[in-house]
Parts: sequence; structure tokens; C-alpha cells
Amino acid sequence: MGTIAKPGKDVEKRERIVKRIARELRDGFYVNLGIGMPTLVANYVPAGMDVILQSENGMLGIGPFPIEGEEDADLINAGKETVSEMPGTAYFSSADSFAMIRGGHVDLSVLGAMEVDENGNLANWMIPGKMVKGMGGAMDLVAGARRVIVAMEHTTREGQPKILKKCTLPLTGVKVVNNIVTEMAFISVTSGGLVLEEVAPGLTADDVQRVTEPALIVSPRLKTMEG
Repeated sequence: MGTIAKPGKDVEKRERIVKRIARELRDGFYVNLGIGMPTLVANYVPAGMDVILQSENGMLGIGPFPIEGEEDADLINAGKETVSEMPGTAYFSSADSFAMIRGGHVDLSVLGAMEVDENGNLANWMIPGKMVKGMGGAMDLVAGARRVIVAMEHTTREGQPKILKKCTLPLTGVKVVNNIVTEMAFISVTSGGLVLEEVAPGLTADDVQRVTEPALIVSPRLKTMEG
């Protein structure tokens, strides 16, 4: 059984994950960042890259998180966190926002997850028996976005795998995940199974496999993750 990580270690894990995801951004991409850890990707958009961040509450052109003292309470993302705006930012209704998502106009969606399985099924919206405010836009995002990346820690706080042979929680989407990025690895979901593309510095493929339920296919081009 694992131990509960210290706060500093948690920050380090999250930074490794979101920095690696930021490397998947491309010029001209329209990107939706889910609630929680995925929103941190906004702070690591490569300099000079033209990426437009979308929030399903009706904002297009989200900038980095504002520094303390410069927050505007009227500018929030879907997670009700204060954000900044970029030049040319547009505001619109939630209905227009979901028309954009459902119409396939979002190039990349980055979401957190409670569980992902080897078929690319995603469970990230509820745990039975616990209070849930709602599913948010996740179901629409995973169905409408052209590519879906999951950002999550590799195991639960108890050290149990979150990448499973089959999800046990209610599904958000079926066969929707393209990539899984954790503090330990970068994994691609393929028709033949989960392909381990990269491992974190200091780790081996065996280290990742030990805390992953399904068998991983080790890429012949396996390399070390970069931030």
C-alpha cells in the first residue's frame, strides 16, 4: 500500500503532468481544459504559440491564472476559478459554447479522471453514494473533441491503480481517450492496447507496469518524459 504524498510532492507531480501535456499543443488549436489539474496547462503554453483556450461557461481566449491582487471576480472558468483574458477574448452563452463543443470545433480536450481502462473508456464524473453537483460538460467534451487527453495521478492515494482493465465507476464516455498522462508515464490508447511511450526520469517500464492493471505494450521507441 502506498503512502499519502506530501503537498510539495503533489505539486511536483501535477507540474510534470501539465508540462508534458502542454507539449501536445499546436498553433491554431482550440483547447478545452477541464476542472482541476488540467486548468494548469494554461500556465505552460509554449511562448509564441497561438492556442485558444475555451471554457464551457462561455469564454474563448483564456489566459494564464492571474497573479494575486489582479483577479477579476467576473472572469471565471468552468471550475469557478478566476482567470485572465487574452487580446481578442470572446464571451458568449453556454448554449453557444456547447454548440461549439458538440459541433466538433474543439481540437483537444484535457480532462481529469478517476479511472481509465485499456479500451479508452473514461470514468470521471461520479462515485456512487457520494454527492454530485452534476456531470458538467465532460460527456459532451469527450464525445465532441477531436482528441482527448486524460491528466491524472497514476494511482489512488492508497496506491491502487487508476488505469484498469475495465472501469468500475459510471462511464463518462466509451472508447474516447487518446492519451493518458500521469506523473509516471505518457501512454497512448490504441486498438491493440495501451502503448507505453514515455516514462518519468528515474523510472523503468517495469515500475509503471507494477501500478497499472492491464498489460502495457512497451514502445520500441520508449523514451524519458520531458517537462
